[in-house]
Amino acid sequence: MEDYARLFETLLERVADYFKTTVELVKLKAVEKITDLISSLIPHVFIIGIIISALLFLNIGLALWLGDILGNMYYGFLAVGAFHGILAIVFRLFFYKGIKRIVSRQLIKELLK
Repeated sequence: MEDYARLFETLLERVADYFKTTVELVKLKAVEKITDLISSLIPHVFIIGIIISALLFLNIGLALWLGDILGNMYYGFLAVGAFHGILAIVFRLFFYKGIKRIVSRQLIKELLK
């Protein structure tokens, strides 16, 4: 009877060790996926920041140029602002769901890699 108790105790210890190892493995895999995702996002965020900065200066230049043509500086800024407002509405109405779907698929693909 004592042998069964030791065997059962050994079995419980092994199950506990297996559970601890499995939990640790899941944690390490989650950390790996998160760091992989973040490390792939940082260069994209940096590039997007540079593009936004360039577009900002191009828009300011365009607004000043249009303002000069139209006779008042604020007319140029109003025209560029109206263009961006219309562009935002068109984007939201026609492209939002498609881009959201693409980004979601890409994130899921990266996390399940």
